[in-house]
Amino acid sequence: MSRFLERLSSGGPIVADGGMGTLIADASPKGLRAPEEANLVSPETVVAVHVGYIQAGAELIETNTFGANRAKLAAKKLDEEVERINSEGVKLAREAREVSGRDVLIAGSIGPLGEGAAAVDRAAAYAEQAAALAARGVDLFMVETFSELDDLATAIDAVRSVSGLPVVALLTFDPDGETPAGVGAAEAAARLVELGVAAGGANHGAGPQAALTALAAMKRALPLAALPNLGLASRWGNRIVYPHADTEYFADFAAQARELGARIIGGCCGTTPGEIAAIRDALQSERHVAQPIFMRERTPRTHGVASSEESGFARALREGRFAATIEINPPKGGSDEGLLELCRTLRDSGKVEFLDVTDNYTARARMNGIMASAAIEREVGIETIPHLTPRDSTVMGLESILLGAHAAGLRNILAITGDPPDVGDYPGSTGVYEVDSIGLCKIMQKLNSGESYAGKSLDAPTSFFYGVAVNPTADDVDEELRRFEQKVEAGARFAITQSQFDLSHFDRFEQLLGGWPIPVLLGVFYVTSYPLALRLHNEVPGMVVPESVRERFRAAGTDAMQVGLEVARELVAAALGRVAGIEVIAPFKAPLAALDVLPEPSPSRDGGSSTGTVLRPGSSS
Repeated sequence: MSRFLERLSSGGPIVADGGMGTLIADASPKGLRAPEEANLVSPETVVAVHVGYIQAGAELIETNTFGANRAKLAAKKLDEEVERINSEGVKLAREAREVSGRDVLIAGSIGPLGEGAAAVDRAAAYAEQAAALAARGVDLFMVETFSELDDLATAIDAVRSVSGLPVVALLTFDPDGETPAGVGAAEAAARLVELGVAAGGANHGAGPQAALTALAAMKRALPLAALPNLGLASRWGNRIVYPHADTEYFADFAAQARELGARIIGGCCGTTPGEIAAIRDALQSERHVAQPIFMRERTPRTHGVASSEESGFARALREGRFAATIEINPPKGGSDEGLLELCRTLRDSGKVEFLDVTDNYTARARMNGIMASAAIEREVGIETIPHLTPRDSTVMGLESILLGAHAAGLRNILAITGDPPDVGDYPGSTGVYEVDSIGLCKIMQKLNSGESYAGKSLDAPTSFFYGVAVNPTADDVDEELRRFEQKVEAGARFAITQSQFDLSHFDRFEQLLGGWPIPVLLGVFYVTSYPLALRLHNEVPGMVVPESVRERFRAAGTDAMQVGLEVARELVAAALGRVAGIEVIAPFKAPLAALDVLPEPSPSRDGGSSTGTVLRPGSSS
């Protein structure tokens, strides 16, 4: 049996060390590309940090190699130093052990591959690092700060392919006892037992309480370990800072962790020798916590069922009512009075049942489309179909927007990728684009099933009726077909096409699809001049204005607006009975003119109008 396994099975809990990266970065020369580079350029700093933890009472120290894998080091132009950085990391930990005169255990620290994982063979990268650590003489491996169980399993298997040393496996948990990937602590513990690790538990994460919550759910399924962050990090300028927690708080954490079955107790980011000394004192004195730190076990996951509530737009499409469309843009200023007055006029026309509201159309900042839609529904009483683009928000931001929209009563969403910001008022900006419109659909699909994109349970599921854009005149039709099929797979319930000027491309696209799998609304652009027809055809990607149509505008001269109305009406007449509805993009600054394009309403099954009017523009799909 190894020294580590003997110590793990006898005596009190093992006191581990604390955070390395911040302390090393603060004490090392400026220009350090990664904390692990200090093993080469500032070895005395690394030794000093190790010694500080040993003097504070740590019986187990980790090598300064958490991010020393080929994938992460490549991002810092250090990938040719993988073997040397890991080897030196063990050497410096051994030097610290000799300097201190205490026979501490040395754990080889291995963390996830990070953003560079796609560029390397995952198993090979983990094995390469483990081999270098084992060759220099570590006592065990600490495979830590993982968020995905499958990735953790890959790392463990890779370590075992090059060494028979014990493995401690640690995942990071939130305050609810779930990993960022949505795995509960109890499920994680069961998997770690299957993987046969020497110990497992929580490190990093949201702080001591999150670690305790995870340990409580693990229920002593295996020897447990808890090495949490000091607390939640925040950013001050270019620095990441942690709260100044009372060391007594960490002493109480250590006492509770011991009572929950922890056999290894230490710290992670933000912790210092002060916190480790508090852990040592608490364990040596067998400290009892009269008032436990708040924690709660993770309640069993229950996937909600999306509400059966149906939007008016969804009902119109289900009943086969023809839904017509027009574009409306939110204002550029901070007042919505003009917008609401326009919507009242459209409502009073008797032709408008729905409004489609754009989201920073053509990458120019306007009032938020979701906020505008909520105001329209509240003040005017017309159901909206707001656009939403991932251009301007992270996945977390998109989820936040959608949850707020649902709470405000919005149910219809048109998911579009959105025009890149550098084509509008923000040259040089790249946008966020963590996901595209397909990813946005997947987010709503998850929310409707009762969980977040990361797999976290929601208090209640959403009931979004979401659709997508599709372009039959795309330059690469095969790619457009592929993307459209992926959107349908992601749960899209309807589609709106790019503006068309005849049905030839639409028919060809439908034929290639083998029929429309979801209701489709045809895009109709009310063009008012020959120059505009030329610009649309030549300057707008994916838009085709046939030569015969362009010639009609050229020959019309001053009567071009009338020709535009005739072209739009002809297309609408041709589309009746073939599509679920239409969209009309109104003339610039003349949204009421779109009313002239709409077909006359006819009685519906419930005695109301059979034409619902949706307002929207074309946009990147």
